[in-house]
Amino acid sequence: MMYALPFCFLLLFFLADPPLAAPYDGPLYDFSAYTQCKTRAEGPLYNGGILKGARWDIPRVLADGVYSPAFVLRNLTTGTKYCFSSWVKIKGADSAPIRASLMSEKKTINCVGTVTARRGCWSFLKGGFVLDEPLDYSLLFFQNSDERAVDLAITSASLQPFTDQEWSTNQQYIINTVRKETCSHNPCSKHTGREAARSRNYSRASSKDFPFGSAIAKTILGNLPYQNWFVKRFNAAVFENELKWYATEPDPGNITYALADKCWNSSEQTRLLLEGTISSGRTQVHACMGSEPFRPCPTVSCQQQDSKSNEQRLGADATLHFYETAHQSDPLATLFMNDFNVVETCSDVNSTVDSYISRLRELSRGGATMSGIGLEGHFTIPNPPLIRAILDKLATLQLPIWLTEIDINKTLSKETQAVYLEQVLREGFSHPSVNGIMLWTALHSYGCYQNVPNR
Repeated sequence: MMYALPFCFLLLFFLADPPLAAPYDGPLYDFSAYTQCKTRAEGPLYNGGILKGARWDIPRVLADGVYSPAFVLRNLTTGTKYCFSSWVKIKGADSAPIRASLMSEKKTINCVGTVTARRGCWSFLKGGFVLDEPLDYSLLFFQNSDERAVDLAITSASLQPFTDQEWSTNQQYIINTVRKETCSHNPCSKHTGREAARSRNYSRASSKDFPFGSAIAKTILGNLPYQNWFVKRFNAAVFENELKWYATEPDPGNITYALADKCWNSSEQTRLLLEGTISSGRTQVHACMGSEPFRPCPTVSCQQQDSKSNEQRLGADATLHFYETAHQSDPLATLFMNDFNVVETCSDVNSTVDSYISRLRELSRGGATMSGIGLEGHFTIPNPPLIRAILDKLATLQLPIWLTEIDINKTLSKETQAVYLEQVLREGFSHPSVNGIMLWTALHSYGCYQNVPNR
């Protein structure tokens, strides 16, 4: 399946009505992505970018003696967003997790992008990287993540650089067209007659309709200054731990929702869109409350890594049973699969974008009614081109995507955390398939989750 914001529409927008004062003549970001293996590969994005005409079969011998296709890259610059994509086909195995990496004398980026490649057809890899220092000479190469010996073929490779300004301009285009409603005096103006005729078209930001929130904990109860601070900044909330099993059943057989009810009632008074998180093991069940008029809209979420553990203990259909039970309890529930390290990195072989998609499709075939995609987003150093590429591939599923637990690692300075947090929020808000963003920042006596002192 392919997902793309129509390229011709992007082009017409920039030519006919540029969003900035000066006309934009830089590259337009291509949202195209594919998740099905194809007998014939599509052409390269951006007509190949700086790889146009480059050969991919420069051999590089890996540790296992296998030759990997590789590209020689020269004069890569600091801060530039490099968007990479290619089609991959393998021999020697039915399927294999293929990883693209970048190596130079100065540094190695272990993962630029991944794809689960299959024998006999072409699979689409999409990713990218940003450098913190210039590289005069580097190799971009491919290898099998599980270290089995497989033969690789590459075609339609592309590497497109974006400056910071070009990246920002493309983001702003999406915000102007997707996050704002263009209104004329007819539907939006209260004026009539000549006043209406003189009124100009304008854009009314719909950002207030975009769910943007944070985790809350019991510390918000009775804390009026914190409540006022919260509702001025957010229109959504998620229970941090108050609906997890160890909160609702502190002792075996002693089930209580008293604390969760208090948090619910507090949020209901401020008309927040509210999510609560229940956990069985580490399988999460979310409850999303809100809408007009105010009514519960429960959301179930299950981490794919932890579902394997559940199935080892509880049976092969344990995860599917969780979804079925939630759906039977409330047929209006929106069911999500929530996981970590899908959008944060591509180095975790257990949480690649393709493994996430495969697991979601497996649950859907088993009868689960899957209504959304949950990405936790616990970042250390964000990689904006990779984030965008992963969101593009997930968007092929045509399901709403939520960033559910955004935070930045506490090992970084507060100033750096702020810079990286803004990068992540801008990537989420400027992607047309992201429907909501939640921060994992419930307030405690020690601060937020990523301010917990090392113990």
